Amino acid sequence: MRPPKPFNRGGIWYLIRRVPKKYRHLDTRSFVYLTTRIPVVDDPRGIRAAQVVAHLNEVLEQGWRELEQGREPNHEERYERARRTAHQLGIRYIEKSELAQAGPIEIKKRVALIKRFKPKPSSAVYDAVVGVVSPPPLTLSRLVAAFEKERAASLKALSPDQLKRWRNPKNRAVNDLIKIVGDKNVTALTRADALAFRDHWRERVINGKAEIGTANKQFGHIGKMLRTLENAQQIGIPLDVFAKLRLEGEKTVPRAPFDPEFIQEVILADGALDALHPEARRVVFVMANTGLRPSEIVNLRPSHIHLDADVPHLEIKPEGRKLKTNDSERVMPLMGCALEAMKLQPKGFPRYFDKGATLSANINKFFRNHGMRPTPAHSLYSLRHSFEDRLTALDPPDKIIATLMGHKHQRPKYGKGPTLEHLQGWLDRIAFAPPTSL
Repeated sequence: MRPPKPFNRGGIWYLIRRVPKKYRHLDTRSFVYLTTRIPVVDDPRGIRAAQVVAHLNEVLEQGWRELEQGREPNHEERYERARRTAHQLGIRYIEKSELAQAGPIEIKKRVALIKRFKPKPSSAVYDAVVGVVSPPPLTLSRLVAAFEKERAASLKALSPDQLKRWRNPKNRAVNDLIKIVGDKNVTALTRADALAFRDHWRERVINGKAEIGTANKQFGHIGKMLRTLENAQQIGIPLDVFAKLRLEGEKTVPRAPFDPEFIQEVILADGALDALHPEARRVVFVMANTGLRPSEIVNLRPSHIHLDADVPHLEIKPEGRKLKTNDSERVMPLMGCALEAMKLQPKGFPRYFDKGATLSANINKFFRNHGMRPTPAHSLYSLRHSFEDRLTALDPPDKIIATLMGHKHQRPKYGKGPTLEHLQGWLDRIAFAPPTSL
């Protein structure tokens, strides 16, 4: 079935559907009119409206299927079904206890719908019109999903892998809290719950099973989610109970840079990386000579790779994903082993696309098993730190370092900044030679 198109109704884009024959005994309307709330003048070609219409159509079809199945949803499903059905019927979902304050117009709409559909109690239409289903309680197990929904606008730019990595630490924190206090309603959390959670992590730190930083991150995730939802929804979450839980003594262990000689003679030695997947070892070659983050390399698209330009270069752009900072968007000249590696990957790195964490784990394991980590503080990311150190040793202007590293330059931006030729001149002085096999 072809997706329905937006229909211009009074200057507003609408979804208009005839009720399918097989559902007419359940939905007695001849046609369904659902507004996108998008004025035609703001979207004359109906491009945005088509996306909204497609979503509304999916919701409408799901509602009809649920009516036909007659299945009994759980409380959360029933509440969402009631809200969805109310939208289909052209009314706002209003709880029964608040209907009296909604005004005579809203009440008249509901009386008319009751007369029209004669819904049975607990049916989707009855729940939607009468407003008998209260919002489900926000339990800890639903906290991350509720927080994600609240932050949807800021998360829109994340790739699927970035969104997964955004969720994971929050889910771990919530699951650990549930193990200690149970799946409580967030409005029922107490200071005793928070202190029990803190004691749990303090014992793990004392016994050498966790770092102080890990514990503090857990406290931070829980506190931030609770604060955000309370500020947005005012549902009575006691914010003070999770305040001031941090453990003292946290130490930051900086990643160690590789010595340039170690990179050239060990990591880039002929055949040293031959046992790695070709795409993975070429990421190492590119990173060694550019200092790019692993995620920036594996998410390159063909349109970002310019091997035939006067100065071969890469573009780091926020397409399909969010960059670490606004200053991370930049161009990077290709020299030495980085250029030779990219000639073999002109379309990017499909095996590891949007899988930066997987790539890093694989390479770090290889480095560990093949004597390429002089200390536990060394990792794949050490190549980026080494790049910065080698660049700094040349004593270039701060703006050159900031541009190549994708860091914020402290002074105001004026003009276009360094040219590719200018950047190439600095990189040429620190470029590593490629091994014989890439």
